[in-house]
Amino acid sequence: MNIPIADLIGYIILVFTGLLPIANPFSTAPLFLALTEKCDAHDRNAIALKAAINMAIVLLAFLLFGALILSFFGITISGLRIAGGLIILVTGMRMLFPDPGSLREDSIQNKHDNIAFTPLAMPMLSGPGSISVVLSMTDKASDASTLTVIVFGYVVIGIGIILTAFVCWLVLRSSTKVTRFLGSSGIDVLTRMMAFFLVAIGVEFILGGLSALEII
Repeated sequence: MNIPIADLIGYIILVFTGLLPIANPFSTAPLFLALTEKCDAHDRNAIALKAAINMAIVLLAFLLFGALILSFFGITISGLRIAGGLIILVTGMRMLFPDPGSLREDSIQNKHDNIAFTPLAMPMLSGPGSISVVLSMTDKASDASTLTVIVFGYVVIGIGIILTAFVCWLVLRSSTKVTRFLGSSGIDVLTRMMAFFLVAIGVEFILGGLSALEII
């Protein structure tokens, strides 16, 4: 199968433009700043990189095994949305009402490692919306007439996912410059504001999932 380079680039851009608005790293950047307020620039950049890598791993896993995983466990997109909402809700509550014991020195590194996956990579960057987009693209690729075209479709989607994760990393990494402008007091205010919005976002995720299931 000979596909012109221009068409290949076009397909990749199509996947990228479909994923990036859903992942929306610009809306995650304030949360990233709030969660990493105690970090220095080196640690903050490391967390941004881990979050982007985790995002790519999650979406690539759903690209390859998503339909099988959901079918095996009987999980729906609505269920994923509710689960993501619960994670965001708990994270917001913890930011609003922090546990003094969580500030111990021996827990700081674990905390940094954890936030790179939850809530930054999942469910913020690779949440139910991003997963839904990947699964829908996978369905379209699987409908192709030949195995070669199917494999090509999966490769294009995979490249689009990696490109999206790269842009997300750039956005999160660049957001560290904002800390110089806001200062410690500004970051503290931002943390409280984002905590409140996280609780609201979590509730909306849960309500949206329940509504899709026609429970409410």
